[in-house]
Amino acid sequence: MNKQIVKPSLLPGFMELLPADQIVFNGMMDKIRNVYEKYGFIPMDTPAIEKSEVLLAKGGGETEKQIYRFNKGDSDLSLRFDLTVPLARYVAQHMNELTFPFRRYQIGKVYRGEKSQKGRYREFYQCDIDIIGNEKLSVINDAQLPSIIFSIFKELGLNEFKIHINNRKVISGFFEALGIENKTEVLRIIDKVDKIGVDKVKAELKDNAISYESIEKIAEFISFNGSNEEALAFLKELNITDKSFIEGVEELAKVVHYMEAFGVSLENFIIDLKIARGLDYYTGTVFETTLDKYPEVGSICSGGRYDNLAENYTNKNLPGVGISIGLTRLFSQLKDLGLLKGDNPSTLTEVLVVPVEDTMDYCINIANKLRENNIVTEVYLEEGNVNKKLKYANKLGIANVILVGGEEVNSGLLTFKKFDTGEQFKLSLDEIIKRFK
Repeated sequence: MNKQIVKPSLLPGFMELLPADQIVFNGMMDKIRNVYEKYGFIPMDTPAIEKSEVLLAKGGGETEKQIYRFNKGDSDLSLRFDLTVPLARYVAQHMNELTFPFRRYQIGKVYRGEKSQKGRYREFYQCDIDIIGNEKLSVINDAQLPSIIFSIFKELGLNEFKIHINNRKVISGFFEALGIENKTEVLRIIDKVDKIGVDKVKAELKDNAISYESIEKIAEFISFNGSNEEALAFLKELNITDKSFIEGVEELAKVVHYMEAFGVSLENFIIDLKIARGLDYYTGTVFETTLDKYPEVGSICSGGRYDNLAENYTNKNLPGVGISIGLTRLFSQLKDLGLLKGDNPSTLTEVLVVPVEDTMDYCINIANKLRENNIVTEVYLEEGNVNKKLKYANKLGIANVILVGGEEVNSGLLTFKKFDTGEQFKLSLDEIIKRFK
C-alpha cells in the first residue's frame, strides 16, 4: 500500500525564511534588542494565548473580527493580536511587584486574521517598548522614545528616514475651536490624506456636513509644510484658546527640545500636523517613521502617549508612552526594495574543520579549542572526498576551512584556507585563534 504524500505548502499570510534570510532577520532583531537594553529597558514576555475576555475587554469591533479565537474545554481563548493589551493585563496583575516608571521591552509574535496581502502578515513579530508611570509620567519620556527609534535605524543602516511627530491634544483642540462634533469621523478622513490627497479629503469632509470655512482651515492645517520652529509658530498664530490645544502645543515644543537634547538629528524628525494615530487610543504625543526615498512603504515604526494603559483591568491610573516596530513587515519591505545585503551566508559557522584522512578525533579536539575561544566552529562529520567537503563549505558561505591530514597531525601546523581570498597558510592552532581575536 502506497502512503499518501501531502504536498508541503504554507498558509497564506505567514512568513518563513531560508537560512541566509533568517540570519539577516535575526541580526536585525538582535540590533533592536541591543538598543532597547542599552537604554535600560527590561525584557518581558507574555503567553501567545490569552483569555478572550482579557483581550476583548475594550470591546469587539474590528478587533473581534481579526483575532484567532477558539475553545479548549470550557476555556474561551484567543491568540494575542498585539503586545500592548497583554502588557496592560501584566502591569495590572503585577502592580505591587513592579517598580515605576516601568520600562519594558518585548519582542514576540502576534496574530491577526486579516486579509492576507503583500507586506501584511497574519503572524508577525512586533518589537515594542513602553514606559508606564503610576499616576504620572513626564513628557520627557515622549522625547526619549523617538531617540531610541533614531538609534535603531542608524544601527540598521537606514540613515535616510524621518520621524513625524504631533500631539493629539493639538488636533482635538483645533477641532474643538472649529466647533466640530464628530471628531472621530473627521480624524478618520484626514488620516487618509497621504493616500488620497487633500482634494479627496475635502470632498469627504463636505459629504460629512462640515462647513466650507472649516474644511478650508482643516486643509491648511494638515497641509502645513515647514521647519519645527515654523510649525510651532504657525500653531501659536492660530490664537486658539482651547485648554487642550494650548497644552498640546506646549508638550510638542517640549518634545522637540528634548529630542534634540537626546541627539536626534534635525534631518531625521519633523512636526507633521496630519499625524493622528487613532483617536480612541492615543491622547498626547504621536509619532510615525517613514523612509525618505520610499514613502510608499508607509510607517515602519509608530507609537505615542496614552493616558491610562490598564483602565480595563484596574482602577489605578497608569499613563504610558510606547513605540512598536513591525519587524516582519519591515524585513519584507526592505528585502523587496533591495536594501538588504543580497549575498549573505547560509550559516553562522566561521570555521569548518575538515578531516582529510583518519583524523576525526584530532579535528574534534581542534574544534573544541576554537569554541572555547568563542569561534563558531563546525566539524565535517560525513564521509566523502575533499572536494565534496569544500563544496559544502562554499555553498553555505563558510569563509574559513581547516584541513587536517596525517601531515598536519604530525607537524602541528594546520592547513588554513580562506575562501574569500583563495589564500592558504600553514598555521598553528594558536596562530589561527590569534587571527580571529
